[in-house]
This record gives sequence, C-alpha cells and structure tokens, in this order.
Amino acid sequence: MYSVALTLKSANVKTGPIPVSITSANSCPKSCPFNDGGCYAKSGPLAIHWRKVTNGERGLDWTGFCESIAALPQGQLWRHNAAGDLVGDGESIDPKALGELVLANMGKRGFTYTHKTNDPKNFEWIKSANQWGFTVNVSANSLDHADELAALDIGPVVTVLPIDAPTKQTTPNGRTVVTCPATYKDNVSCDTCKLCAVSNRSTIVGFPAHGNAKAKVQTVFFAKRG
Repeated sequence: MYSVALTLKSANVKTGPIPVSITSANSCPKSCPFNDGGCYAKSGPLAIHWRKVTNGERGLDWTGFCESIAALPQGQLWRHNAAGDLVGDGESIDPKALGELVLANMGKRGFTYTHKTNDPKNFEWIKSANQWGFTVNVSANSLDHADELAALDIGPVVTVLPIDAPTKQTTPNGRTVVTCPATYKDNVSCDTCKLCAVSNRSTIVGFPAHGNAKAKVQTVFFAKRG
C-alpha cells in the first residue's frame, strides 16, 4: 500500500506556493543510486514528514489523493513527489495507478520526476503520461546518462550536476543542459519558472549537488557507467 500526502500551498521557497505531494518511500526503486546516500529528502524537515507519510501516520490512500488532484483549479501548476517516486512495486510502474493520476490531472499542470527507467516496460507508461498532459521527467545521474535517457524519447530529462556546474552546458552528444534557475536566482521558483512542467521540451534541466549529501551526489555524477 502507498500513502500520499498533499500540501496545497508549499512553504518551500524554491518550489513556491503551489500544491506539492509526497509518496511513501516504498515507491522508490532500489536501483536509485541515492538510496544509500545523496537523497536530499532523507535529511531535514522533509525527511521527518516523509517518514510519517511512509509509516502511514500522514497522507491519503491513492484514491483519495487522485480525488484531491481532480479538485484542484483548472490550469493549476503542481508538483508530484517532492519525495518518493511513481507508485509500483520495485522497479515497475503501476500503469493503472498512473492512469488514474493522469485522468485526475486533466486540465491541470502536474509534473514529477522518476528514477524508474531500468525496466523497459515502464517506457510506454511514461511516454503516455507525457502525451496526456502529466509531465514525467526522467532522472539521469550524469550527462552521459542524460543522453541515454533522451534517446529513448519517452519524456523530458533532468540530471544531477556537480556543485560548481555552469548555468549552461551541453551533453557529450550536444544536447543543451540548463541549470535550474531556482538554484541560483532568489526571485525564481517552480511557480514562476515552470520549465519542468513542459513535457515536450528538448532542453535538459540540471540540479547541482547541494545540502548534506552533496559529496555523495558528486560521486554518483562522476562514476563510470557500465
């Protein structure tokens, strides 16, 4: 079972005052390289909230969550999963649950991120969600990995970056990577930028390592892929 908490007005300055959800930790794939360190959601106030959602102390069941999303105003920008991933066992995505969320999001501007790209069975569901207006960004661990995911053509790509990454660069295959402006501009948030909510963009959005786990994030970024 999965628990999902929805905050209708986020207090996070980088997100801005938009609705933001959190899904219990059992939604995260074991293949995520940040499970053993580097996950920003495992420290600070967010970690405390996430643990309570994971333990079932807070949050809604999936049906209740989708009903809450359907009730949001038309055109509302919202972020799914400040912590957690798309629901489904292990590396898989539950297509029925994702379909229910896509329907609930109709007319809204929901966006999220997923590390569930190791199972090719997920590609169809991710691409379909993007085509139907729920933006699922696929998460890369390096610039090489970003090229690999972009070549799948299933959705927009984001990637982690080193601490000192420039605001604009290119991948080894020449794709444009822009650093999330909310990470270096005080007057920008998800609420004002909205780039991660654009499902058909070709630009890759990068997030520099930050917080207590930034050293681990950099280790993952510079690691050689097999």
